[in-house]
Order: sequence, then C-alpha cells, then structure tokens
Amino acid sequence: MACVCNVCTDISIGRHTMRLIDVKAFLEFHAGKARPDAQLLVEFNGPELAETAYAILSHCWGKPKEEVHYTEMEKLTTIGATARSEIKGRSGYRKIYNSCRQALPDGLHWLWVDTCCIDKRSSAELSEAINSMYAWYANSDCCYAYLHDTDAKTLPTKPDDDKFAEFNGWPKWFSRGWTLQELIAPENLYFFNQRWEYISGKRDSARALSVITRISEDIFLHGLSWANPSVAQIMSWAADRRSTREEDRAYSLLGLFGVHMPMLYGEGKSAFLRLQLEIIRKVNDQSIFAWGLTRELESASSFLADDPSLFRDCSNIKRMTFSSFIAALRKSLKRQELDKLALAEGRFQTFTVTNHGIQIRLPMQLLHHGPYDGIFEFSSVMLACCKEGEDSDPITITVERTGSRYFRYFRHRSAANRDEKAPIEFEEVFLPYQDNSSLSIRGPLSRQGRRSRIVSVEDIAPSDIVIVVLGPVGSGKSTVGR
Repeated sequence: MACVCNVCTDISIGRHTMRLIDVKAFLEFHAGKARPDAQLLVEFNGPELAETAYAILSHCWGKPKEEVHYTEMEKLTTIGATARSEIKGRSGYRKIYNSCRQALPDGLHWLWVDTCCIDKRSSAELSEAINSMYAWYANSDCCYAYLHDTDAKTLPTKPDDDKFAEFNGWPKWFSRGWTLQELIAPENLYFFNQRWEYISGKRDSARALSVITRISEDIFLHGLSWANPSVAQIMSWAADRRSTREEDRAYSLLGLFGVHMPMLYGEGKSAFLRLQLEIIRKVNDQSIFAWGLTRELESASSFLADDPSLFRDCSNIKRMTFSSFIAALRKSLKRQELDKLALAEGRFQTFTVTNHGIQIRLPMQLLHHGPYDGIFEFSSVMLACCKEGEDSDPITITVERTGSRYFRYFRHRSAANRDEKAPIEFEEVFLPYQDNSSLSIRGPLSRQGRRSRIVSVEDIAPSDIVIVVLGPVGSGKSTVGR
C-alpha cells in the first residue's frame, strides 16, 4: 500500500496504559512466519507511550462474531490451525490486517484497534479506555477511517437515500456516535473505501465533510480548540448519530467536552443527564439550555435535554462573551440593572449544580400571567448565546413559573399577551434538571396515599394527571390525587 501519512513527531504526553498491536509481528503471523511465542499485543504506559508513534483505526463494528476480540488476539499465535483459519476469515480480522498493511509504509510500527486492544472483561479497563479514547485518537500519528459500505474513490457530496437509506443518505460511518470524536480528534485522518483504496484526507475534504456532518469546515481545517464551538453546537453534531447502547450516546461525547465520568451501563438516559451536569461543572456556557427551540411539546420539567437530538437545530448557536452579552442587553435593560450586572460579572458567569436545581442568575421579562394571578407566570429568559451570521440578540427561552417551581415552556405565546412595559430584571433562580414527568400515582389509588390531604393549585405540575374522586356532599370523602 502507498504511504499516505506524514508522521508527526510532536505527540502529547500519554497519561494512561494503552495496548498496541505490533504491526510487523502481526504481518509475520499472517504470512505464517511468526514464532509461537510472538507477542502481538504490547502494553505502553505514560512517558513511554508519549514517545511511541502509532496508527489507529476508526470503523463501524460488524456483528460480534465477525470481530476479533482481545482474548482471541492474545492467543492467536498458539491456537490450532482450524481456529486460526476461522478467525482469519472474519471481516474484523481483515480490517486489522489491512490497517497493518497501511501502517507499515506510513512508517508506523504500532496500531490500535478498539475491538482487540481493550480487555472488555474488566469494567475498570473499559471505563479508563472510554475516558481516554479522545486523547488516544488525538495523539495518534495516523487515523484510518474505513468506510466498509462504499466503493467510491471520493466522499459523497449529496445524500444517496437509495444506497444509504438507514443512515440519512450517507455511509454508515457518518451515522455512528463513536465516530464523531474519531473524526474530530485526530490531526491526520484518512478515508479508505471497502477495498481499502485511499479516498482522501480530512483537511482535503473539509467542504464535503461539512455537508455530510453539519460541522463547520474550520473544525476540520484548524481543530476543535481553534474553532471553540459552543456546547450547543457540539451537541448538534451528535443529534442524528446512533449507538448500540443508549448510554454510549453520552459516553461517546466525553472527550469532545473534556470531561470524565464513570461508566454505568444500565442507567439509560441518565447518562446524558450526568454528562450535562459534568459540562456545567467545567464550563460556563449557557447554550446548554438552548435546546428544543423548534420543539412543539408544551413544557418540560427539566431544563436539561434528555437526548442529543433535541439540539438538532443548534448548529449555528455560538456562545456570547460577557461584554457582547452586556452590549446586546443595553437596548432593553435599565441602566440600574446594567450597572448591577457590570459589578457582578463573576457572579453572573457562574452557575452551580445543587440538590435544589441549577442555581443561576438570568435576565427575565414577564410575558403573561396565567388564570390564577401570581401562581402561573410566563417569562422570557435571555441566554448568553446567539445565532451566528445574524444580529447579536441573545437566544431567548420561555419559562413557566408555577408557585416556586420552574418549567421550560415551548408553545409560542401570542404577542398580544406580552406585557411590553414589564422590566427586564436579573433574578437568581433554581432551574430543575431532573425530569419528573414520569407518572406517579398518589392519593386514593395508592395504599400509602389513602389518607386525605389538601392539594393546592401550586402543587400541581403541568405534567401531572389529576384524579378527582367525589364523595357524597358533606361526607368529607372527596379526594384529589395526582
């Protein structure tokens, strides 16, 4: 195979153990020349890893029985001829073999492949690998992106719904959750088709990649840190991507946000909630609240999204600096409020996760009172983010207050209901981040709730189902449950 990689000698210091395939040893094994004691997998640690140049494979997993796993790779040189022949016939083996064939002329003697370089029997090793994976791809000297379902010698420039109907019209690789970070992290990424013919490099195909992924060309040309995208923008890149395990939709984004957290497979959508809370603890970017701008559902009890797809329309939302946010508010905020804000820059730029909600100060303007004056209120909240290429007006979301509780409200409120004279004021609020919309039955339908209790209007959330049980007049047995 021809050389496609200009080997970069400046790699960041590695911080974790990494298991790599010895390229020469593997090719010798394939040719039947390896000794039985040949070591195909070698561990590298810390500074030693930092000095080791390696290639890395990015691909879509096939069926488990078609991949080569760690336990099989570890004993590949010692198993019998029949078992060895079966493994060599797998599509996963051919991916490893062709990656080795490509790495050698690129001057790289080590290769990492996720199917066989991680011992997934160890939950600790798997968790460390997932938290390290972005750095592993970023520190690689070459990344080979294998598009197994296309024989084209160029990347597509328009969707093909006949050939790739299941994947939004593009090769499957562009629809997977894990391949997002594998596309962005490496400095040198090269695409190959199903016959392992070279297609192009990431920089050379920046325009085509931008069309396919909705990611700015600047990311492919200059890198993530140079472009400094907002939280909402990064989330939007993952909106249409899929993963086999629901939790991986969150875990595959860890490196893109530079956060770390333990893996808890089985937690479902809670993984994405934990990811957002970790992001909030690390960065001050209010675009994390800008999801669902085109959503039609009436309200949500959580101010954090439960799925990346809710950020689909956020690819052009950028974070605003404190100074640009103040400048945008000058035309609508009273001088007194502006002066207070300017004096409290640090407080404004901080929001904290508490057990009562996300504590944050936001500019709010009353829009409308509900039927029970003072109980139901709708306010417009201005976030320190705006759309690219348009005027600098901040993104606004609608908040519904019921008593002391806050909800995201999505249905458009008529301008006729807007209180134009209402001032914009900075308020400290606690925004809930747990979605309490799941149905819980209380009151007469549950054993613990059979005792009568008084339910006030402000106790009832928009998502509650209210059950009224009417007893005879004067009996005192009428009950409200929710």
